[in-house]
Amino acid sequence: MSSPLPNYPRFTLGDSLTPEQLDFFSEYGFLHFRAFISPETVQDLLRASEDVQHRWLAEGVQKVNGVPIKYGKDVDGSPIVQRFAFASHHSPVLHEFLQDPRFQALFPLLEAPHGRVGENEKDGLVINHYVNVPGSEFSQMGWHTDSLRDVFYGKKIGPMLNVGVHLDGTPATNGGLRIIPGTHRQGLRDILFRKKYYKDVSADSNEVAVETEPGDLTVHDGRMWHRVAQSPLVGEVSRRRVMYVPIIAGKYEPKHENSPTPFYLRFLHLVK
Repeated sequence: MSSPLPNYPRFTLGDSLTPEQLDFFSEYGFLHFRAFISPETVQDLLRASEDVQHRWLAEGVQKVNGVPIKYGKDVDGSPIVQRFAFASHHSPVLHEFLQDPRFQALFPLLEAPHGRVGENEKDGLVINHYVNVPGSEFSQMGWHTDSLRDVFYGKKIGPMLNVGVHLDGTPATNGGLRIIPGTHRQGLRDILFRKKYYKDVSADSNEVAVETEPGDLTVHDGRMWHRVAQSPLVGEVSRRRVMYVPIIAGKYEPKHENSPTPFYLRFLHLVK
């Protein structure tokens, strides 16, 4: 399948974005940075997520700040957390990681004042753990935009970036993130109806496979159509772990332990 950007550039994220990076994002709606964190930091973050998983399994945690936690099975049949929410609220290591000043370098992409890392908003720091084995509840995610949540609540779509820190390498042959470049400039009709949210998992002739190495960082506009393709491989080789944090602007709307479950997350069980 041909791609409109078969060899898109991979950048390095410094203290500020370069004109080339700003122009690329304006045109295509995403950026890919190599080696945002070191192999040692990757391992620290994996251990921190495993510590949170151990406690949540022991305590039977079902929701955090109103957001359901998605559980499934690992390659050996043992229970694992496959979608964490607000993970940094339960780990000093993860919380400290989100203080990295380089995240602030991404704020100009919002094209709005008062940008911030949404550690306490939306779903906070999300960790997605994909594995393709019997009993897994999370091996792929169908087409969607992150801006739909604003539409559900009758709000004007606000500026949002979805920033991913990739803890495993994912070549295109192992599934992974797929995006449709330029869809961040689409109108509301296409945001709502271009694809069947989450149900449509099929490839698109305009999609680009985002092939990552451990420690890479990606950022895409919240209005962009994207999916996570299922690995054709089975077992340990299919494992992919990604941390996502929103960068947002506008009214500060933190979640708390008594927050209601957002309407759109009541369908999370359908995502497998």
